[in-house]
Amino acid sequence: MLAVAAVIVALVLAMSRNRDSGAEPAATAPVPGGPTEVQGPEQLDLRSAERREADDLLAVGPVDAPVALVVFSDYQCPFCARWSAETLPLLMDHVDAGELRIEWRDVNVFGPASERAARASYAAAKQGVFWEYHDRLFEGGATRTENELGDEALIALAEELGLDVERFTADLASAETVAQITENAQLGIDLGAYSTPAFILGGQPIVGAQPSAVFLDAFAAALAAAR
Repeated sequence: MLAVAAVIVALVLAMSRNRDSGAEPAATAPVPGGPTEVQGPEQLDLRSAERREADDLLAVGPVDAPVALVVFSDYQCPFCARWSAETLPLLMDHVDAGELRIEWRDVNVFGPASERAARASYAAAKQGVFWEYHDRLFEGGATRTENELGDEALIALAEELGLDVERFTADLASAETVAQITENAQLGIDLGAYSTPAFILGGQPIVGAQPSAVFLDAFAAALAAAR
């Protein structure tokens, strides 16, 4: 228990350094005064945040992949949208190769519209199309407006994707969906993910939508260490 507490405190401190630097970090340049590369493996190991559950609806990649990436995101966060458009497709190549597992966790720091979108993406996940729904919410590397994240718009998107709308609508408002999204958000908050995006890659924290090369280099290092 003390070990878990120690790594949580370590991540909180890492993320606090970023928050103290001001606004959310840009996707294409390191944050002035913030971390520019993954912390050394000898400093932190946050792999306890990985669930590695076969029935995780918000995950992709083998349960036993040598490296896991936990993503803390928000559907109203512009840097999350940009990261999803620019970096996520590059990492998906490693998912397809069986080298990486990605676990998605919505933190919803921007409020009720984000929470609705998170519930909608989970409802879509229950019909096996989480990533397709996710990609539409971040289409073109941009976020939707708050009105475009209303219940009516989210249900319309489900219909566009060919989902069972009646089932989607029920899942969108179900207590089970609310409980799961709340649990996921709490996980991020407990780890100190008060701003988005935030990541744990191979047990190491990465704060902000750093350039894609940062993630690819961190993945290569984690993969080499795992083999």
